[in-house]
Amino acid sequence: MQLCNLQVLKPFPQTSETMATDSETPVPPNFWGDMPEDAYYASQGVCNTKSYFNTPNGMIFTQSFLPVSLDLPIKATVFMTHGYGSDTGWLFQKICINFATWGYAVFAADLLGHGRSEGVRCYLGDMEKIAATSLSFFVSVRRSDDYHQLPAFLFGESMGAAATMLMYLQSHPDTWTGLIFSAPLFMIPEPMKPSKLQLFLYGLLFGMADTWASMPDNKMVGKAIKDPEKLKIIASNPRRYTGKPRVGTMRELLRVADYIQSNFSKVTAPFLTAHGTADGVTAPESSSMLYEKASSEDKTLKLYDGMYHSLIQGEPDENSQRVLGDMREWIDERVRRYASNYSISNSSS
Repeated sequence: MQLCNLQVLKPFPQTSETMATDSETPVPPNFWGDMPEDAYYASQGVCNTKSYFNTPNGMIFTQSFLPVSLDLPIKATVFMTHGYGSDTGWLFQKICINFATWGYAVFAADLLGHGRSEGVRCYLGDMEKIAATSLSFFVSVRRSDDYHQLPAFLFGESMGAAATMLMYLQSHPDTWTGLIFSAPLFMIPEPMKPSKLQLFLYGLLFGMADTWASMPDNKMVGKAIKDPEKLKIIASNPRRYTGKPRVGTMRELLRVADYIQSNFSKVTAPFLTAHGTADGVTAPESSSMLYEKASSEDKTLKLYDGMYHSLIQGEPDENSQRVLGDMREWIDERVRRYASNYSISNSSS
């Protein structure tokens, strides 16, 4: 099994396009305070490793979270993808830590253009490529000697759920035991949609405007987080993207949402999709649509009355614990149900 003392590889050189914050701005301590990282992770019952994974599309930052207890066997692997403007650290890693304490080996990667991965900050001009880049890391772990005989799940939050769905559609159907979506960006609510006129006019510049950060931001963070104290913590993430959305990003998100909706019927894996009914960033109707149109025989829809977009990181503790409890119940049951007869196809992408 992977050890906890894996050394962090030397990061790629930072440039004005790859840095999430100004180089002169002091990086605040981790959200939990001044406790050293190793001590914090140990206090949570997990070990954490960090490394960089080289791909043809650029270097991506990756993390693993494994249960510390030797008495807790690894039930399965879970591969997690964060949302727009976020990264695998800060509060997102609390999701990873929870799954690890349940007995799962969790692996996560900063998407291209996010966190500590290479790429223009928050530029999603080619989501197929971005998904394939993270997928290359996930599959390398999925096929490894330590994990290839275990069930494997993909987890995606918000825009990361759209990337996760693209990963699934790029993979052989037998690669993944199941899928978990948290407030997936499969449909953009009307108030959040970019102006088609603006996109058309920028398109007349023959791609030169694609990376311009000039689209209205619609204050997405404020619409995603219900708990004001957690909003302050999330806003203090030094790697969070705070600029306006880029032209190519909004154009691509519109395209990908339509593409995913048209391919819902191709989903055959077991899945859980969870959405808050008061989500102002992504449309709860899209989770219902996935549930209705997917070909999966084992599918679960959870709608949480009155909850906002960020179901785990942004809700009051009692709400986030309810969501996590439902996810734990779902994944534990799928491991019991499928572990004995699941086998990975060598032809997976």
